[in-house]
Amino acid sequence: MSAVDKYEVVIGLEIHAQLKTNTKLFCSCSTKFGEQPNSNVCPICMGYPGVLPVLNETALDYAIKAGLALNCRINHKSKFDRKQYFYPDLPKGYQISQYDQPLVQDGYLEMPDHGKVRINRIHMEEDAGKLVHAGAERLHGSVYSLVDLNRAGTPLIEIVSEPDIRSPEQAKAYVQELRLILVCCDICDGNLEEGSLRCDVNISLRPKGTEKFGTRAEIKNVNSFRSIQRAIEYEIERQAEILESGGKVVQETRLWEEAGEQTVSMRSKEEANDYRYFPEPDLRPITLTIEKIEAIKKMLPVLPEQKRKIYEEQYNLNSEEVYILVEDLERGDFFDKVMKLHDANPKKVASLLNVVVAGYLKEKHLALHDTKLTPERMVELVGLLESGIIGENVVKTDLLEDLFTSSESLKDICKNKGLEQTSDEDEIKKIIENVLSENQDKLAEYKLGKVKLRGFFVGQIMKKFEGKASAQVVNKVLDELLA
Repeated sequence: MSAVDKYEVVIGLEIHAQLKTNTKLFCSCSTKFGEQPNSNVCPICMGYPGVLPVLNETALDYAIKAGLALNCRINHKSKFDRKQYFYPDLPKGYQISQYDQPLVQDGYLEMPDHGKVRINRIHMEEDAGKLVHAGAERLHGSVYSLVDLNRAGTPLIEIVSEPDIRSPEQAKAYVQELRLILVCCDICDGNLEEGSLRCDVNISLRPKGTEKFGTRAEIKNVNSFRSIQRAIEYEIERQAEILESGGKVVQETRLWEEAGEQTVSMRSKEEANDYRYFPEPDLRPITLTIEKIEAIKKMLPVLPEQKRKIYEEQYNLNSEEVYILVEDLERGDFFDKVMKLHDANPKKVASLLNVVVAGYLKEKHLALHDTKLTPERMVELVGLLESGIIGENVVKTDLLEDLFTSSESLKDICKNKGLEQTSDEDEIKKIIENVLSENQDKLAEYKLGKVKLRGFFVGQIMKKFEGKASAQVVNKVLDELLA
Protein backbone atom coordinates (compact mmCIF):
# COMPACT_ATOMS: atom_id res chain seq x y z
CA MET A 1 0.00 0.00 0.00
CA SER A 2 1.40 3.40 -0.99
CA ALA A 3 1.51 6.34 1.42
CA VAL A 4 -1.37 8.04 -0.39
CA ASP A 5 -3.60 4.95 -0.08
CA LYS A 6 -3.41 5.10 3.72
CA TYR A 7 -5.17 8.46 3.89
CA GLU A 8 -8.56 9.92 3.06
CA VAL A 9 -8.48 13.32 1.41
CA VAL A 10 -10.87 15.98 2.72
CA ILE A 11 -11.53 18.93 0.40
CA GLY A 12 -13.60 22.08 0.72
CA LEU A 13 -13.83 24.68 -2.03
CA GLU A 14 -14.41 28.42 -1.93
CA ILE A 15 -15.53 29.74 -5.31
CA HIS A 16 -15.47 33.46 -6.01
CA ALA A 17 -17.82 34.23 -8.92
CA GLN A 18 -17.98 37.70 -10.44
CA LEU A 19 -21.57 38.74 -10.99
CA LYS A 20 -22.43 39.76 -14.55
CA THR A 21 -23.50 43.33 -13.81
CA ASN A 22 -22.57 46.38 -15.86
CA THR A 23 -21.59 48.37 -12.79
CA LYS A 24 -19.83 47.72 -9.49
CA LEU A 25 -21.40 46.62 -6.24
CA PHE A 26 -21.61 49.99 -4.51
CA CYS A 27 -21.01 52.59 -7.27
CA SER A 28 -21.77 53.21 -10.94
CA CYS A 29 -18.27 52.47 -12.29
CA SER A 30 -18.07 50.00 -15.18
CA THR A 31 -17.04 46.38 -14.61
CA LYS A 32 -15.78 45.95 -18.20
CA PHE A 33 -12.67 43.77 -18.39
CA GLY A 34 -9.44 44.86 -20.06
CA GLU A 35 -9.80 48.65 -19.78
CA GLN A 36 -6.84 50.97 -19.16
CA PRO A 37 -5.57 50.61 -15.56
CA ASN A 38 -7.39 52.85 -13.06
CA SER A 39 -9.86 54.13 -15.68
CA ASN A 40 -13.01 52.53 -14.18
CA VAL A 41 -12.71 54.12 -10.74
CA CYS A 42 -14.41 56.79 -8.64
CA PRO A 43 -14.16 58.16 -5.06
CA ILE A 44 -16.39 55.34 -3.77
CA CYS A 45 -14.43 52.35 -5.09
CA MET A 46 -11.13 54.14 -4.39
CA GLY A 47 -12.08 54.57 -0.74
CA TYR A 48 -12.11 58.34 -0.42
CA PRO A 49 -13.19 59.65 3.02
CA GLY A 50 -16.84 60.60 3.43
CA VAL A 51 -18.25 58.74 0.42
CA LEU A 52 -21.32 56.50 0.80
CA PRO A 53 -21.88 53.14 -0.93
CA VAL A 54 -25.22 52.29 -2.57
CA LEU A 55 -26.07 48.62 -3.11
CA ASN A 56 -26.45 47.43 -6.72
CA GLU A 57 -29.91 45.82 -6.70
CA THR A 58 -29.17 43.71 -9.79
CA ALA A 59 -26.20 42.16 -7.99
CA LEU A 60 -28.48 41.32 -5.07
CA ASP A 61 -30.99 39.67 -7.42
CA TYR A 62 -28.21 37.65 -9.07
CA ALA A 63 -26.92 36.44 -5.70
CA ILE A 64 -30.44 35.30 -4.74
CA LYS A 65 -30.77 33.59 -8.13
CA ALA A 66 -27.52 31.70 -7.53
CA GLY A 67 -28.78 30.53 -4.16
CA LEU A 68 -32.06 29.29 -5.58
CA ALA A 69 -30.30 27.47 -8.44
CA LEU A 70 -28.10 25.72 -5.87
CA ASN A 71 -30.99 24.53 -3.69
CA CYS A 72 -30.17 26.95 -0.87
CA ARG A 73 -32.18 28.77 1.77
CA ILE A 74 -32.47 32.50 1.14
CA ASN A 75 -32.32 34.40 4.41
CA HIS A 76 -34.99 37.05 4.71
CA LYS A 77 -32.62 39.17 6.81
CA SER A 78 -28.90 39.59 6.17
CA LYS A 79 -26.33 42.34 6.46
CA PHE A 80 -22.98 43.58 5.22
CA ASP A 81 -19.86 43.70 7.38
CA ARG A 82 -16.46 45.30 7.22
CA LYS A 83 -13.63 42.77 6.90
CA GLN A 84 -10.53 44.58 8.11
CA TYR A 85 -7.14 43.85 6.56
CA PHE A 86 -4.38 45.80 4.86
CA TYR A 87 -3.15 45.13 1.37
CA PRO A 88 -1.97 47.61 -1.31
CA ASP A 89 -4.86 46.79 -3.69
CA LEU A 90 -7.52 47.31 -0.98
CA PRO A 91 -7.91 51.09 -1.00
CA LYS A 92 -10.30 51.44 1.97
CA GLY A 93 -8.25 49.22 4.29
CA TYR A 94 -11.30 46.96 4.60
CA GLN A 95 -13.52 44.89 2.33
CA ILE A 96 -17.30 45.07 2.46
CA SER A 97 -18.42 41.44 2.80
CA GLN A 98 -20.89 39.38 4.85
CA TYR A 99 -19.94 37.55 8.04
CA ASP A 100 -22.45 36.14 10.52
CA GLN A 101 -25.65 36.88 8.58
CA PRO A 102 -25.01 35.89 4.95
CA LEU A 103 -27.62 36.17 2.23
CA VAL A 104 -27.73 32.44 1.42
CA GLN A 105 -27.16 29.23 3.41
CA ASP A 106 -27.59 25.44 3.47
CA GLY A 107 -27.75 24.21 -0.10
CA TYR A 108 -26.27 21.46 -2.21
CA LEU A 109 -25.04 20.64 -5.68
CA GLU A 110 -25.82 17.28 -7.29
CA MET A 111 -23.36 16.16 -9.95
CA PRO A 112 -23.72 13.50 -12.66
CA ASP A 113 -21.57 10.50 -11.60
CA HIS A 114 -19.97 12.41 -8.70
CA GLY A 115 -22.66 12.57 -6.01
CA LYS A 116 -23.81 15.47 -3.87
CA VAL A 117 -21.74 18.22 -2.23
CA ARG A 118 -23.35 20.39 0.44
CA ILE A 119 -23.01 24.16 0.25
CA ASN A 120 -22.47 25.91 3.57
CA ARG A 121 -23.17 29.49 2.47
CA ILE A 122 -23.13 32.04 -0.31
CA HIS A 123 -22.35 35.60 0.62
CA MET A 124 -21.92 38.84 -1.31
CA GLU A 125 -18.76 40.91 -1.23
CA GLU A 126 -16.77 43.41 -3.23
CA ASP A 127 -13.57 42.45 -5.06
CA ALA A 128 -10.18 43.99 -4.32
CA GLY A 129 -7.98 45.61 -6.96
CA LYS A 130 -5.06 43.98 -8.72
CA LEU A 131 -1.30 44.17 -8.25
CA VAL A 132 0.80 44.07 -11.41
CA HIS A 133 4.34 42.90 -10.66
CA ALA A 134 7.20 43.98 -12.93
CA GLY A 135 9.71 41.28 -13.80
CA ALA A 136 7.90 38.41 -12.03
CA GLU A 137 4.49 36.78 -11.69
CA ARG A 138 4.42 37.39 -7.93
CA LEU A 139 5.62 40.06 -5.53
CA HIS A 140 8.64 37.95 -4.61
CA GLY A 141 11.31 38.57 -7.22
CA SER A 142 9.62 41.54 -8.86
CA VAL A 143 11.39 44.85 -9.45
CA TYR A 144 8.37 46.89 -8.44
CA SER A 145 4.58 46.55 -8.30
CA LEU A 146 1.78 48.73 -9.65
CA VAL A 147 -1.80 48.94 -8.40
CA ASP A 148 -4.78 48.75 -10.76
CA LEU A 149 -8.08 49.51 -8.99
CA ASN A 150 -10.40 48.81 -11.94
CA ARG A 151 -11.51 45.59 -10.28
CA ALA A 152 -11.96 47.14 -6.82
CA GLY A 153 -15.65 47.09 -5.91
CA THR A 154 -16.65 44.52 -8.54
CA PRO A 155 -19.56 42.43 -7.22
CA LEU A 156 -18.72 38.87 -6.17
CA ILE A 157 -20.47 35.97 -4.55
CA GLU A 158 -18.38 33.55 -2.53
CA ILE A 159 -19.77 30.00 -2.62
CA VAL A 160 -18.40 27.96 0.28
CA SER A 161 -18.79 24.19 0.19
CA GLU A 162 -18.80 21.84 3.13
CA PRO A 163 -15.70 19.58 3.33
CA ASP A 164 -17.58 16.83 1.45
CA ILE A 165 -15.27 16.35 -1.52
CA ARG A 166 -13.09 13.25 -1.44
CA SER A 167 -11.08 13.22 -4.68
CA PRO A 168 -9.42 15.53 -7.22
CA GLU A 169 -11.88 14.29 -9.87
CA GLN A 170 -14.89 15.14 -7.72
CA ALA A 171 -13.47 18.61 -7.00
CA LYS A 172 -13.00 19.28 -10.72
CA ALA A 173 -16.51 18.02 -11.51
CA TYR A 174 -17.97 20.24 -8.75
CA VAL A 175 -16.37 23.40 -10.16
CA GLN A 176 -17.39 22.50 -13.72
CA GLU A 177 -21.01 21.88 -12.76
CA LEU A 178 -21.13 25.00 -10.59
CA ARG A 179 -19.75 27.13 -13.42
CA LEU A 180 -22.28 25.61 -15.83
CA ILE A 181 -25.17 26.53 -13.51
CA LEU A 182 -23.98 30.11 -13.02
CA VAL A 183 -23.49 30.63 -16.77
CA CYS A 184 -26.85 28.98 -17.50
CA CYS A 185 -28.50 31.45 -15.08
CA ASP A 186 -26.70 34.31 -16.89
CA ILE A 187 -25.30 35.70 -13.63
CA CYS A 188 -21.59 35.04 -14.29
CA ASP A 189 -19.67 34.62 -17.55
CA GLY A 190 -17.57 31.85 -15.97
CA ASN A 191 -14.34 33.03 -17.60
CA LEU A 192 -11.55 31.52 -15.50
CA GLU A 193 -8.79 33.15 -17.56
CA GLU A 194 -10.13 36.65 -16.88
CA GLY A 195 -10.71 35.86 -13.20
CA SER A 196 -14.51 35.86 -13.36
CA LEU A 197 -14.42 32.53 -11.55
CA ARG A 198 -11.66 31.85 -9.02
CA CYS A 199 -11.19 28.82 -6.82
CA ASP A 200 -9.52 28.43 -3.41
CA VAL A 201 -8.94 24.83 -2.38
CA ASN A 202 -8.80 23.74 1.27
CA ILE A 203 -7.26 20.28 1.56
CA SER A 204 -6.20 17.97 4.37
CA LEU A 205 -5.50 14.27 4.90
CA ARG A 206 -6.61 11.95 7.68
CA PRO A 207 -5.90 8.25 8.23
CA LYS A 208 -8.63 6.13 6.65
CA GLY A 209 -11.31 5.16 9.13
CA THR A 210 -10.83 8.21 11.38
CA GLU A 211 -13.19 11.16 11.82
CA LYS A 212 -10.91 13.96 12.98
CA PHE A 213 -9.83 16.35 10.25
CA GLY A 214 -6.14 16.77 9.54
CA THR A 215 -4.26 20.06 9.29
CA ARG A 216 -5.31 21.81 6.12
CA ALA A 217 -3.49 23.82 3.53
CA GLU A 218 -5.25 26.41 1.38
CA ILE A 219 -4.32 26.71 -2.29
CA LYS A 220 -5.25 30.17 -3.60
CA ASN A 221 -6.71 31.29 -6.91
CA VAL A 222 -6.43 28.15 -9.04
CA ASN A 223 -7.66 29.28 -12.45
CA SER A 224 -8.42 26.24 -14.63
CA PHE A 225 -10.22 22.93 -14.27
CA ARG A 226 -7.07 21.00 -15.07
CA SER A 227 -5.09 23.01 -12.53
CA ILE A 228 -7.66 22.32 -9.81
CA GLN A 229 -7.25 18.58 -10.29
CA ARG A 230 -3.45 18.71 -10.67
CA ALA A 231 -2.98 21.01 -7.65
CA ILE A 232 -4.99 18.66 -5.43
CA GLU A 233 -3.14 15.59 -6.74
CA TYR A 234 0.19 17.24 -5.98
CA GLU A 235 -0.91 18.40 -2.53
CA ILE A 236 -2.15 14.91 -1.60
CA GLU A 237 1.28 13.48 -2.46
CA ARG A 238 3.09 16.26 -0.58
CA GLN A 239 1.05 15.95 2.60
CA ALA A 240 1.16 12.13 2.54
CA GLU A 241 4.95 12.17 2.29
CA ILE A 242 5.21 14.56 5.26
CA LEU A 243 2.91 12.40 7.41
CA GLU A 244 4.66 9.15 6.46
CA SER A 245 8.04 10.58 7.40
CA GLY A 246 6.74 11.46 10.87
CA GLY A 247 6.40 15.18 10.20
CA LYS A 248 3.46 17.53 10.70
CA VAL A 249 1.59 19.38 7.99
CA VAL A 250 1.77 23.12 8.60
CA GLN A 251 -1.41 25.18 8.26
CA GLU A 252 -0.56 27.64 5.52
CA THR A 253 -1.64 29.31 2.32
CA ARG A 254 0.00 27.96 -0.82
CA LEU A 255 0.06 28.89 -4.51
CA TRP A 256 -0.15 26.61 -7.52
CA GLU A 257 2.74 27.07 -9.94
CA GLU A 258 1.53 26.07 -13.38
CA ALA A 259 4.97 25.84 -14.97
CA GLY A 260 6.45 23.57 -12.31
CA GLU A 261 3.13 21.81 -11.59
CA GLN A 262 3.60 22.16 -7.85
CA THR A 263 2.24 24.11 -4.89
CA VAL A 264 4.58 26.51 -3.11
CA SER A 265 4.26 28.17 0.28
CA MET A 266 2.84 31.69 0.20
CA ARG A 267 2.37 32.49 3.89
CA SER A 268 1.68 30.74 7.17
CA LYS A 269 -1.89 30.81 8.43
CA GLU A 270 -2.98 31.05 12.03
CA GLU A 271 -5.92 29.04 13.38
CA ALA A 272 -8.24 31.99 12.71
CA ASN A 273 -7.57 35.31 11.05
CA ASP A 274 -8.64 38.29 13.12
CA TYR A 275 -10.42 40.39 10.52
CA ARG A 276 -12.21 42.39 13.24
CA TYR A 277 -15.57 42.12 11.48
CA PHE A 278 -18.22 44.62 12.44
CA PRO A 279 -21.52 45.62 10.76
CA GLU A 280 -21.09 48.00 7.82
CA PRO A 281 -22.47 51.29 9.18
CA ASP A 282 -23.06 52.87 5.76
CA LEU A 283 -25.38 50.14 4.45
CA ARG A 284 -28.76 49.17 5.84
CA PRO A 285 -29.44 45.48 6.60
CA ILE A 286 -31.08 43.59 3.73
CA THR A 287 -34.71 42.61 4.25
CA LEU A 288 -36.27 40.35 1.62
CA THR A 289 -39.94 39.59 1.13
CA ILE A 290 -41.31 36.18 0.17
CA GLU A 291 -42.76 37.84 -2.94
CA LYS A 292 -39.35 39.03 -4.13
CA ILE A 293 -37.74 35.62 -3.64
CA GLU A 294 -40.62 33.90 -5.44
CA ALA A 295 -40.41 36.39 -8.32
CA ILE A 296 -36.70 35.60 -8.79
CA LYS A 297 -37.39 31.85 -8.53
CA LYS A 298 -39.76 32.18 -11.51
CA MET A 299 -36.89 33.66 -13.52
CA LEU A 300 -34.73 30.52 -13.16
CA PRO A 301 -33.98 28.83 -16.50
CA VAL A 302 -34.04 25.09 -17.15
CA LEU A 303 -30.92 24.05 -15.24
CA PRO A 304 -28.27 21.62 -16.56
CA GLU A 305 -29.48 18.58 -14.61
CA GLN A 306 -33.06 19.17 -15.80
CA LYS A 307 -31.81 19.53 -19.37
CA ARG A 308 -29.98 16.20 -19.17
CA LYS A 309 -33.20 14.44 -18.16
CA ILE A 310 -35.19 16.08 -20.96
CA TYR A 311 -32.59 15.19 -23.61
CA GLU A 312 -32.32 11.61 -22.38
CA GLU A 313 -35.95 10.82 -21.59
CA GLN A 314 -37.93 13.02 -23.99
CA TYR A 315 -35.57 13.11 -26.97
CA ASN A 316 -33.75 9.78 -26.44
CA LEU A 317 -30.32 11.31 -27.11
CA ASN A 318 -27.22 9.33 -26.20
CA SER A 319 -24.79 10.35 -23.46
CA GLU A 320 -22.35 12.06 -25.85
CA GLU A 321 -25.09 14.11 -27.52
CA VAL A 322 -26.48 15.10 -24.13
CA TYR A 323 -23.04 16.09 -22.83
CA ILE A 324 -22.33 18.39 -25.79
CA LEU A 325 -25.72 20.11 -25.75
CA VAL A 326 -25.57 20.72 -21.99
CA GLU A 327 -21.92 21.86 -21.89
CA ASP A 328 -22.28 24.21 -24.88
CA LEU A 329 -25.09 26.44 -23.65
CA GLU A 330 -25.51 28.35 -26.91
CA ARG A 331 -25.78 25.14 -28.92
CA GLY A 332 -28.17 23.63 -26.39
CA ASP A 333 -30.44 26.70 -26.42
CA PHE A 334 -30.40 26.62 -30.22
CA PHE A 335 -31.44 22.94 -30.16
CA ASP A 336 -34.30 23.72 -27.76
CA LYS A 337 -35.60 26.51 -30.02
CA VAL A 338 -35.50 24.25 -33.09
CA MET A 339 -37.46 21.54 -31.29
CA LYS A 340 -40.08 24.07 -30.18
CA LEU A 341 -40.51 25.33 -33.75
CA HIS A 342 -40.69 21.95 -35.47
CA ASP A 343 -41.41 18.39 -34.45
CA ALA A 344 -38.19 17.21 -36.11
CA ASN A 345 -36.14 14.11 -35.45
CA PRO A 346 -34.12 15.21 -32.39
CA LYS A 347 -31.21 12.95 -33.33
CA LYS A 348 -31.06 14.55 -36.78
CA VAL A 349 -31.03 18.06 -35.28
CA ALA A 350 -28.41 17.09 -32.67
CA SER A 351 -26.23 15.47 -35.35
CA LEU A 352 -26.39 18.56 -37.59
CA LEU A 353 -25.49 20.80 -34.66
CA ASN A 354 -22.72 18.62 -33.24
CA VAL A 355 -21.10 17.66 -36.55
CA VAL A 356 -21.88 20.04 -39.41
CA VAL A 357 -22.40 23.25 -37.42
CA ALA A 358 -19.68 22.57 -34.84
CA GLY A 359 -17.17 21.69 -37.57
CA TYR A 360 -17.83 24.90 -39.51
CA LEU A 361 -17.66 27.12 -36.42
CA LYS A 362 -14.38 25.53 -35.33
CA GLU A 363 -12.82 25.95 -38.77
CA LYS A 364 -13.91 29.59 -39.07
CA HIS A 365 -13.25 30.45 -35.39
CA LEU A 366 -16.81 31.73 -34.98
CA ALA A 367 -19.59 31.47 -32.42
CA LEU A 368 -23.09 30.45 -33.48
CA HIS A 369 -24.44 33.96 -32.91
CA ASP A 370 -21.82 35.36 -35.34
CA THR A 371 -23.52 33.57 -38.26
CA LYS A 372 -26.86 33.88 -40.07
CA LEU A 373 -27.94 30.41 -39.03
CA THR A 374 -31.16 30.76 -37.04
CA PRO A 375 -33.46 28.12 -35.53
CA GLU A 376 -35.97 28.89 -38.32
CA ARG A 377 -33.26 28.29 -40.93
CA MET A 378 -32.33 24.99 -39.25
CA VAL A 379 -36.00 23.93 -39.39
CA GLU A 380 -35.98 24.65 -43.15
CA LEU A 381 -32.81 22.58 -43.55
CA VAL A 382 -34.26 19.63 -41.64
CA GLY A 383 -37.39 19.84 -43.80
CA LEU A 384 -35.31 19.66 -47.00
CA LEU A 385 -33.45 16.63 -45.68
CA GLU A 386 -36.51 14.80 -44.40
CA SER A 387 -38.45 15.36 -47.63
CA GLY A 388 -35.52 14.00 -49.62
CA ILE A 389 -35.02 17.21 -51.64
CA ILE A 390 -31.33 17.24 -50.66
CA GLY A 391 -28.94 14.77 -49.07
CA GLU A 392 -26.57 15.28 -46.14
CA ASN A 393 -23.52 15.27 -48.43
CA VAL A 394 -24.94 18.34 -50.18
CA VAL A 395 -25.22 20.11 -46.81
CA LYS A 396 -21.58 19.39 -46.00
CA THR A 397 -20.31 20.56 -49.39
CA ASP A 398 -22.35 22.71 -51.79
CA LEU A 399 -24.70 24.26 -49.22
CA LEU A 400 -22.37 24.71 -46.25
CA GLU A 401 -21.23 28.31 -46.76
CA ASP A 402 -24.71 29.54 -47.72
CA LEU A 403 -26.15 27.95 -44.59
CA PHE A 404 -24.15 30.33 -42.38
CA THR A 405 -23.65 33.46 -44.52
CA SER A 406 -26.80 33.88 -46.64
CA SER A 407 -30.30 34.95 -45.65
CA GLU A 408 -31.82 33.60 -48.89
CA SER A 409 -34.25 30.69 -48.64
CA LEU A 410 -32.35 27.40 -48.58
CA LYS A 411 -34.89 25.89 -50.97
CA ASP A 412 -34.25 28.71 -53.48
CA ILE A 413 -30.48 28.28 -53.10
CA CYS A 414 -30.77 24.54 -53.77
CA LYS A 415 -32.95 25.17 -56.83
CA ASN A 416 -30.65 27.88 -58.25
CA LYS A 417 -27.54 25.73 -57.71
CA GLY A 418 -29.17 22.58 -59.05
CA LEU A 419 -28.70 20.77 -55.76
CA GLU A 420 -32.17 19.24 -55.54
CA GLN A 421 -32.08 15.46 -55.74
CA THR A 422 -34.50 13.09 -57.44
CA SER A 423 -37.04 11.50 -55.14
CA ASP A 424 -39.54 10.27 -57.73
CA GLU A 425 -40.02 6.55 -57.00
CA ASP A 426 -40.96 5.59 -60.55
CA GLU A 427 -37.91 7.28 -62.05
CA ILE A 428 -35.62 5.76 -59.42
CA LYS A 429 -37.18 2.32 -59.93
CA LYS A 430 -36.40 2.39 -63.69
CA ILE A 431 -32.74 3.22 -63.06
CA ILE A 432 -32.41 0.51 -60.38
CA GLU A 433 -33.97 -2.09 -62.70
CA ASN A 434 -31.45 -1.09 -65.40
CA VAL A 435 -28.52 -1.40 -62.94
CA LEU A 436 -29.68 -4.86 -61.81
CA SER A 437 -30.19 -5.92 -65.43
CA GLU A 438 -26.68 -4.77 -66.36
CA ASN A 439 -25.18 -6.72 -63.44
CA GLN A 440 -26.90 -10.11 -63.59
CA ASP A 441 -23.78 -11.93 -62.38
CA LYS A 442 -23.54 -9.74 -59.27
CA LEU A 443 -27.27 -10.12 -58.69
CA ALA A 444 -26.94 -13.91 -58.77
CA GLU A 445 -24.07 -13.79 -56.26
CA TYR A 446 -26.12 -11.50 -54.00
CA LYS A 447 -29.04 -13.95 -54.02
CA LEU A 448 -26.63 -16.76 -53.09
CA GLY A 449 -25.77 -14.88 -49.88
CA LYS A 450 -23.08 -12.35 -50.82
CA VAL A 451 -25.03 -9.50 -49.16
CA LYS A 452 -22.10 -7.09 -49.23
CA LEU A 453 -22.82 -6.59 -52.93
CA ARG A 454 -25.76 -4.42 -51.93
CA GLY A 455 -23.29 -1.58 -51.45
CA PHE A 456 -22.05 -2.12 -55.02
CA PHE A 457 -25.59 -1.74 -56.38
CA VAL A 458 -26.14 1.47 -54.37
CA GLY A 459 -22.89 2.88 -55.75
CA GLN A 460 -23.86 2.12 -59.33
CA ILE A 461 -27.32 3.63 -58.85
CA MET A 462 -25.98 6.87 -57.33
CA LYS A 463 -23.44 7.05 -60.16
CA LYS A 464 -26.28 7.03 -62.69
CA PHE A 465 -27.92 9.90 -60.82
CA GLU A 466 -24.61 11.74 -60.34
CA GLY A 467 -25.25 11.62 -56.58
CA LYS A 468 -28.56 13.48 -56.88
CA ALA A 469 -30.98 10.76 -55.90
CA SER A 470 -32.69 10.49 -52.53
CA ALA A 471 -30.74 7.87 -50.61
CA GLN A 472 -33.87 7.13 -48.59
CA VAL A 473 -35.96 6.37 -51.70
CA VAL A 474 -33.08 4.49 -53.38
CA ASN A 475 -32.72 2.18 -50.38
CA LYS A 476 -36.48 1.63 -50.12
CA VAL A 477 -36.91 0.70 -53.80
CA LEU A 478 -33.74 -1.39 -53.92
CA ASP A 479 -34.88 -3.43 -50.90
CA GLU A 480 -38.19 -4.09 -52.65
CA LEU A 481 -36.50 -5.25 -55.87
CA LEU A 482 -33.92 -7.39 -54.10
CA ALA A 483 -36.49 -9.12 -51.87
